[in-house]
Amino acid sequence: MYERIRNLREDKDLSQQEMADYLHCTQVCYSNYETGKRDIPTAVLLALAEFHHTSVDYLLGRTPEKKPYPKK
Repeated sequence: MYERIRNLREDKDLSQQEMADYLHCTQVCYSNYETGKRDIPTAVLLALAEFHHTSVDYLLGRTPEKKPYPKK
C-alpha cells in the first residue's frame, strides 16, 4: 500500500509537503504514511483515493486496477 501511495504522488511530480497540505497534516505525518510508520486513517485513505482518481482497494493492494469504481 505504502509504495502505491508514494508512486501515485511521484507520478504527479508532487512533493510530500504538497500532499500534506492537501490532507491538512504535516510533511512528517505524510512521510510516515508513505513509509508505513503510521497507520493511515480511513478518512485519509478516502481522500487519497479521490485525489488520485482511484479506489481504496487499489491503494490497499487488493486490486491491480487503478480505475475508480463508478459513482452511483
